Amino acid sequence: MKKFHFVNKQFLKEFKSLPRKIQERFAADLHEICKGKTPYSAFKHIGSTVGVGAIELIENGRPAYRTIYVAKFKQAVYVLHSFTKTTNGVDRKAMKTAKQRYKIMAAELRK
Repeated sequence: MKKFHFVNKQFLKEFKSLPRKIQERFAADLHEICKGKTPYSAFKHIGSTVGVGAIELIENGRPAYRTIYVAKFKQAVYVLHSFTKTTNGVDRKAMKTAKQRYKIMAAELRK
């Protein structure tokens, strides 16, 4: 079974800064994804914005929360970005961050 993995400590720190209930929900989603199953939370494919295979987990509300991951690799599910969404529509700053981190993940995997 795959495991979910944070490419660096900053990515983990962001995830842990989410409210505990949201962390637990996204962690449960990521465990299901590692088992090849569908996450409990709503999700959206955002590969055209971030990178091939990128998916956004969605927890709506006020505020809303997101975690972006990539699960296309056999060995692990990589968490790229976790954040509180405060705008309606696409959070361009968050997408830019996720895209940059996708490149970091790809570089780490090439090592």
